[in-house]
Amino acid sequence: MTTSPHEITAARWRKSSYSNLNGGDCVEVADNLPGTVPVRDSKTPHGPALAFGPDAWASFLTAVKGDRLAG
Repeated sequence: MTTSPHEITAARWRKSSYSNLNGGDCVEVADNLPGTVPVRDSKTPHGPALAFGPDAWASFLTAVKGDRLAG
């Protein structure tokens, strides 16, 4: 998947509802870009962002909610 820097600039970021539950792990996600789900660390908003396809992001969320990720 290719996401241009302009697309990421247009992202409307929101903090994950799971962020900061234990004091500091803050993830932001943008859901206004069709076909791309950008994710970044809210502590470094001008740093890099990861871009996922909607299916990959949905699979990740399912795994997180099901507590199926190894720590």
